[in-house]
Formats: sequence, structure tokens, C-alpha cells
Amino acid sequence: MKPNDYIIFEDEHLVAINKPAGMLTIPDRKGSSSLKDWLAARYENILTVHRLDRDTSGMIVFAKTEAAHRQLSQLFEGRDVAKYYVGLVLGQPSQPSGTISTGLMEHPVKKGMMVTHAKGKLSVTDYEVLETFRQFSWMQFRIHTGRMHQIRVHMKHLGTPLVGDELYGDGKPVLLSSIKNRYNLSKVELEERPILARLALHSWKLSFTLFGKTYNLEAEPPKDIRATLQQLRKAK
Repeated sequence: MKPNDYIIFEDEHLVAINKPAGMLTIPDRKGSSSLKDWLAARYENILTVHRLDRDTSGMIVFAKTEAAHRQLSQLFEGRDVAKYYVGLVLGQPSQPSGTISTGLMEHPVKKGMMVTHAKGKLSVTDYEVLETFRQFSWMQFRIHTGRMHQIRVHMKHLGTPLVGDELYGDGKPVLLSSIKNRYNLSKVELEERPILARLALHSWKLSFTLFGKTYNLEAEPPKDIRATLQQLRKAK
């Protein structure tokens, strides 16, 4: 990982990173390498403010000082941060835009999985369809709460699970042969390689005010998502 390739913005208060998919935000119990480990080696002081799922790419911020950490933590906990995501889902929602408001709680049997339940913690997601394709929809989400797997569970609840979601969808990758009518393997390929082989969810934008300064931070979706959208648009 080349540090400068992923730093979106930094000042004396914080550093904003476009996190690659597959990287943990913080170390797990196994001591696996994480984004925080990498930042700790680069900066004298680095403090975790919020997290992204391992397979989710995109915008995440870390504090550089105790004062910034306190303020940012309060902003995130108090819902004073505008948090936008984009993602590719299977199918099309019955309504092109709307708000999902449900209770979320951990599955009673399956550890690490969440379910909608009236007794769960309130979770609110605004959604909007940006583009539709034959099999998929490209969508924007704004989350007003930060529950575990919130967008993933809400999209399953809507009947349009996120592409590549092994917990809440079918987990299948996107193959070019499923998009293009006439697709042939090259002579050197023994089997087709997916163009998108992970959870199709990306943390896109964060907006907030810290110490009187307004931050509007945006992270471009990574190459695999951009390439998939390009092929879908061509086929359309």
C-alpha cells in the first residue's frame, strides 16, 4: 500500500483516507494488519473516530489530536455528520427514492449478522436510485445513524441486496459474460475473472464542521466499481 495514493486530505486536526476494500479499519483479535497500523507508523498520534466494514471502500477520517478526536467523536455520535455512500444492488427498488427506518439488532443465532426487529436500535437510511441497468441499480445512500451493517441490512429489507454481499445477498461476483452478450475467454485464460469480486459499497462523502471550519470530503469509487459501471453503461 502506497500511503500517498490513499490520502484524500489532511491538516493539523485530521487525516482523510480513501480506504481500499479488504483492509480492516483497526486491528482484529488475530492482530491482522489494519489501516490504523499503517497510519500509526506514519503519524506521531492517530486516533480512531469511526469505522468501515473490511470489504467497504472509501472515505474515513482519523483524528490527529485529542481535542479533534473528542469533537469528531461527538459529531459522529450526535448525527452531525452528513454521511453518503454509493453502491451497486441487485434488481431495482419498487420506489426510486425513499427512507428506510427500522430497528436493527444482532441475529439471535448467527454471530456478526444483523436483522431488522422492532426491539432493535433505530436505524435510518435515505436512498436514491442514480442509474438502472438490466440486472442492477447504482444507488446513493445517506445514513442518519451508524448501526453495524446498516445499509447492507436495509437493502436486503428492500429486496435489493448489495452486489457481492455474502451475508445478506447471494455473494456472487460480477462477470463480464453476464453483462456482454458476446463474450469469449482469451486464449490465455482458463476461466473468467470477475470484474467485481467484493461487496459493492463505497463510502463516498463526509461533510461536517470542526472548530468552525467546514469539511466536504469526497472519495472517488475504486477501479473495480468504476470498471463495472463502465461495462454496464456500454451494455445499456
